Order: sequence, then structure tokens, then C-alpha cells
Amino acid sequence: MTGKGPRKAVDGRHASARLLQAREFHEAARSLITLAQSRSYNPAVTLMVTAAIAYSDAITAKARGVINQQDHQGAPRLLREVLGNRLPDRQEKVFRKLLGRKDEVNYGARSTSLEEALRLLAELDDFAAWAEGHA
Repeated sequence: MTGKGPRKAVDGRHASARLLQAREFHEAARSLITLAQSRSYNPAVTLMVTAAIAYSDAITAKARGVINQQDHQGAPRLLREVLGNRLPDRQEKVFRKLLGRKDEVNYGARSTSLEEALRLLAELDDFAAWAEGHA
């Protein structure tokens, strides 16, 4: 698998377990935003990124028995490889956008506003609805 990024083979139960985790992270992010009591919504965005990764893992685990490992920026490549043209460009773009926020919200000094968090949640909702049909 040279040039394809780090991967891990998984068994058949992995897909359903990751899908459950994706849903849990997604709902936890929604809960933090719904409370709307923060100055920064970085924790909610962190959960959104984690949810998106878990949705992707559920899809690739179900379709090919493999998940991306270590290099989260490589996850969209694996998703594209597994799904080919069944991965809509819009969903790949949303996934990449969420992954692009990972380091910023976990290690950066910039805070995510409520408005921005709501926009990202709407994009995750769309990605999740699509992912549910493939996981």
C-alpha cells in the first residue's frame, strides 16, 4: 500500500461501532452549540471533526474493511479510493473543510464563534445524512 497512507484492516463489526460513535460525537457537538453559553465553540468543532472522521471510517470499514490511521488529512483520499465517483465532490469538500479545522481548534488561539459553529454543524449534518446512506 505504498503511497496510499497509513491504514488499518478492521473486522466487520468495526463499521457499525464507528457509525454509532460518529452519531454520538455529532450529537455531543450539537448539544454544546444548543447550550450557547460559551465564548468559544472550539470544543464543539473538535467533536464535529471527530464525528466526520468516524463517519468516514464507518464507510470505508463497511465497504473495504479498512480505515485511515494516524494521518487524518489522508482520510479523504481513502474515502475517494474506496467510493470512487460515489463520493460527491461536495461531501469531499465538506470533509476536508472540517479536517482543516482540527489543528486550529485543538491547538490554535483563535476562537470559533457561535455563528461559525452553526454553519459548520449544518455542513456536518449534510455530510452525516449522506454518510448514513453509505455506512
